Amino acid sequence: MNILEELEFRGLVNQVTDREGLESLLKKEQVTLYCGFDPTGDSLHIGHLLTIITLRRFQLAGHKPLALVGGATGLIGDPSGKNAERTLNEEEIVKSYSDRIKGQLEKYLSFDGGDKAELVNNYDWIGEMNVVQFLRDVGKHFGLNYMLAKESVESRIKTGISFTEFSYQILQSYDFYRLYEEKGCKLQLGGSDQWGNITAGLELIRKMKGQEEEERAEAFGFTIPLVTKADGTKFGKTEGGAIWLDPEKTSPYEFYQFLINTDDRDVLKFLNYFTFLSEEELSALEKEAAERPEERAAQIRLAEEVTRFVHGEEALQQAQNISQALFGGGDLKTLTANEIKQGFKDVPTFVAEEEGYGLIDLLVEAGISSSKRQAREDIKNGAVYINGDRCQDMQKTISQEDKIDGAFTIIRRGKKKYFLIQYA
Repeated sequence: MNILEELEFRGLVNQVTDREGLESLLKKEQVTLYCGFDPTGDSLHIGHLLTIITLRRFQLAGHKPLALVGGATGLIGDPSGKNAERTLNEEEIVKSYSDRIKGQLEKYLSFDGGDKAELVNNYDWIGEMNVVQFLRDVGKHFGLNYMLAKESVESRIKTGISFTEFSYQILQSYDFYRLYEEKGCKLQLGGSDQWGNITAGLELIRKMKGQEEEERAEAFGFTIPLVTKADGTKFGKTEGGAIWLDPEKTSPYEFYQFLINTDDRDVLKFLNYFTFLSEEELSALEKEAAERPEERAAQIRLAEEVTRFVHGEEALQQAQNISQALFGGGDLKTLTANEIKQGFKDVPTFVAEEEGYGLIDLLVEAGISSSKRQAREDIKNGAVYINGDRCQDMQKTISQEDKIDGAFTIIRRGKKKYFLIQYA
């Protein structure tokens, strides 16, 4: 199947400006396409992942993706999908965010070969414009009624929108025009909330290139669906916040666990969206999920494939090791210090500055037991575990042998209460 047929099979076609025209273009030539990523934070999150993966699908089909970092538009703020004005960041902060996002995008697209991806930054052309150029050369092509009719603007009229955010669609439209002129970019890809901005860009290209039929510009817009869960909530949001692609903000283990806990109602859709598995593999997983849902084979495969794509094979192995040790009856003592840091990131931690702690004293000082009396009861009743092994020795002293990877001791009180002892 061709790239559009594959995207349709996976449920990834939301809107296309000219389905037949785009399909014809994709068949006859290598198409340059782009998607923009505004640096509103120091990392992309899992909500950006579907557009990144879709760019990668086009690249694997032989087309050339441009990943645009919005160094300029990130200073303005996109009103799309927002019900209030964004807080504007300082220029230096946006520049640092831009650099970090460039580094992340380079991990997911191929920058070698005839269809090699390219990173661009719209600050390179918007930053050099003065206000007169902007108003005369670009702004004159936008009618006020046309702009007000866009959903991203119309939805904000009652609550309020500044001229700064109101002008965002003009700037994004100008991006498309510049990339069309300088890079031969004929397709813009975006999430469903970007439809208004994308069609405004197409309109600008046509106006600036001429209205005669023979001069009409050949350019297209394409959006993918908003990713939502079966309960109606937005994908990628948890009680602890967003799921980030930066492993320092969301560890590979946390990322893996987020995916492996996917609802049965969502997992097949997400396998289509976020993995490169074949139609045959997807059908086999669908059958297995229907016949043996308790084995959660589809969730395991989703977590494996996406964690590998985002963080690499080594990080996936670490996430699996931690999961096995915590939930699969594995041996905690086989974990490395780095794996313990990931798996026990949110566990209460006590820093021990010396060796030879008596277990009773350690339980009290670390806040695991409320008193020495309670500590003795806990030990006597078999409620205390050291690195997964039950300990009922009142005279137990923590030694070098109790340190995992020379750095940590994991103490569990009862069935679920974990505590981490870290050595200074």
